[in-house]
Amino acid sequence: MTELNQKNSGKNIKWHNLTIDRNKLEKMRGHKGMVIWFTGLSGSGKSTLANAVNEVLHLDGLSTYVLDGDNIRHGLCKDLGFSDEDREENIRRIGEVANLFMNAGIITITAFVSPFNNDRNKVRKIIGSKDFIEVYC
Repeated sequence: MTELNQKNSGKNIKWHNLTIDRNKLEKMRGHKGMVIWFTGLSGSGKSTLANAVNEVLHLDGLSTYVLDGDNIRHGLCKDLGFSDEDREENIRRIGEVANLFMNAGIITITAFVSPFNNDRNKVRKIIGSKDFIEVYC
């Protein structure tokens, strides 16, 4: 059992189904939510490409948001370093956040080094392979 699951075990935590769900939000926005995951080495152009795609989609009237690795390290993941374990947790958190945005009907564009295939596959599982587009830079 992970440390997080140990902290939550025994508590009365349940999933609340929302009346305004993904389908309604996607219908309102006029497009599907999805995750476009840019990955590659530092300096490979992930952030530049993510921002360029974001601009084009925004000009087409689509709801988008960019989650950039450096920006995320200033807030949500500022407590993490760059050990293999911290990198894994960084990508897990981003996967969960990207999933929330996607379920809100937003095209979520990410730019993360995400060096481990196993971590990207875990995110793909969170998102669902039909809504996850991986782009290697």
